[in-house]
Amino acid sequence: MSSRPVAAPVSRDPPPGLAILRQVFGYDRFRPPQEEVIGTLAAGDDALVLMPTGGGKSLCYQIPALLRPGTAIVVSPLISLMQDQVAALVQAGVNAAFLNSTLAPAEAREVLTRLHAGDLDLLYMAPERLLQEATLARLDEVPLSLFAIDEAHCVSQWGHDFRPEYLALSLLAERFPGVPRIALTATADTRTRREIIERLALQGARAFISSFDRPNIRYLIHQASGSPRNELLRFIREHHPGDAGIVYCLSRRRVEETAAWLCAQGLEALPYHAGLEASEREANQRRFLAEEGLIVVATIAFGMGIDKPNVRFVAHLNLPKSVEAYYQETGRAGRDGLPANAWMSYGLQDVITLRQMMAGSEADETHKRAEHARLEAMLGLCETTRCRRQALLDYFDETLAQPCGHCDTCLWPPETWDATEAAQKALSCIHRTGQRFGVNYLVDVLLGREDERIQRFGHDRISTFGIGQSLSAEQWRTLFRQLIAVGLIGVDIDGHGGLHLTEACRPVLRGERTLQLRRAPPARMRSARRSRAPVPVDQLTDPADRALWEALRALRLTLARAQEVPPYVVFHDASLAAMVAERPRTREALAGIPGLGAAKLAAYGEALLETIAAADAA
Repeated sequence: MSSRPVAAPVSRDPPPGLAILRQVFGYDRFRPPQEEVIGTLAAGDDALVLMPTGGGKSLCYQIPALLRPGTAIVVSPLISLMQDQVAALVQAGVNAAFLNSTLAPAEAREVLTRLHAGDLDLLYMAPERLLQEATLARLDEVPLSLFAIDEAHCVSQWGHDFRPEYLALSLLAERFPGVPRIALTATADTRTRREIIERLALQGARAFISSFDRPNIRYLIHQASGSPRNELLRFIREHHPGDAGIVYCLSRRRVEETAAWLCAQGLEALPYHAGLEASEREANQRRFLAEEGLIVVATIAFGMGIDKPNVRFVAHLNLPKSVEAYYQETGRAGRDGLPANAWMSYGLQDVITLRQMMAGSEADETHKRAEHARLEAMLGLCETTRCRRQALLDYFDETLAQPCGHCDTCLWPPETWDATEAAQKALSCIHRTGQRFGVNYLVDVLLGREDERIQRFGHDRISTFGIGQSLSAEQWRTLFRQLIAVGLIGVDIDGHGGLHLTEACRPVLRGERTLQLRRAPPARMRSARRSRAPVPVDQLTDPADRALWEALRALRLTLARAQEVPPYVVFHDASLAAMVAERPRTREALAGIPGLGAAKLAAYGEALLETIAAADAA
């Protein structure tokens, strides 16, 4: 029988699950619907859990693993993710381990010995390892408390992180029919949820769908103007000096160029993409997790395994390919519940590049159509004049009754204009030039520019030549991007980005439909009107509070380095902020700090109290 962090069941007041939450993990109460999920698994039933990043999904299976006899098997897609979670559990005094390729043969044998001896409460492994016959045979021989399938959206062939290995996990229901299963994800639209249920044989599972809202994240999206890199630098310097952040780019080349450029501007930035040597990727990821204030510039190859809670911003220098991808990537900011920013700069070239990538993929036509639909939804989110948060939640079939008052469209409502006449001119120009030219050429025709190509094709003699003098070249490019976003114009992916008309444009051309589009404010206004998102250290106006904050951070870093774990595994920023606010002077008072369970109190209580006392005496 596995040894437990909670030696004896609690007979009074708090039920066993709540007792474990308090004594092991250091939190006073559950968040909805954690307690119901835990009760479902503890009773031996299956569950499907959709909960936003930072919402406490892990506790939904970690606590039942401590309540039920046997070992819980946790399926995790990435090595870094399972290593982080095991390190955090060991800090809390839980008997947990992982089984993956990073272990030496002797270390792997030790883990298996502990499994057979009943000395593990939770064992993490990738689906590839779990599905090996040798692994399954071993699990036949030991008591199992539950199976937890993390990042369950990976099972969806329509999703953004499809992992074919996940498709075979349905055999767990057949081979271990008496063992409850829980599937968990932070991102899944209705279609993906149905696929998770079908492919994991969870038809009888109880579904827990939490709100997708991340109220601590501010969404800031704008059209690129001038240099996006300069806009990014201004955003970081004004809003997040010294903060940890992630910057996403579409291409490997742009990742490396942006990381080098940020370093040249005096920031610490590391590149991360699949083209780097594995050793360099791993080293950069380790530094990001272990150090404070680093920025990682990455492709989407970086992220799903990142459990760092104090990422204060996520920035996109290119358009994500879907709302799901955007939600998941931005969700890596502010996992500790403290304020964070999700900033994005995008342009027309992003749309063309993404469509070219989709057209060149080996997916069948049905999947390509689905990918295009997802991209159109992402463009719709960018171009909306509504509250960003309302539009984002709408995509996940969730209604937010009132605008959030916190995103860019709420803080600085975009101006709209009647673009009907301008759109008619643009659409007519596409038609009269043969529906095969790109944006820049069409803009030159509309502005009546004397150009050798225009003269060669005879387009200086068509009716739309020079009729666009009322708008600037930049305004015309914005209009074309918006017409693509709303589906009135298509892009010739197989060609050279030529534009063509769609059926949806006919009512506009005939004057049967008016078109209201957003008018982007000048870049200098966007920058000047943004206020800095508060983070804990920004709120510390008292020098004594700031000194204690820095002393506690220094202690955390020392403790983390001694154990070779990331600082956030020892304490989250939220725990340090609570210590600064409450100034606990006794172990009993310290025990009331969120995230400080019995094991951490025993290991670090004396050092924390000494640090607080020394700071107050200074």
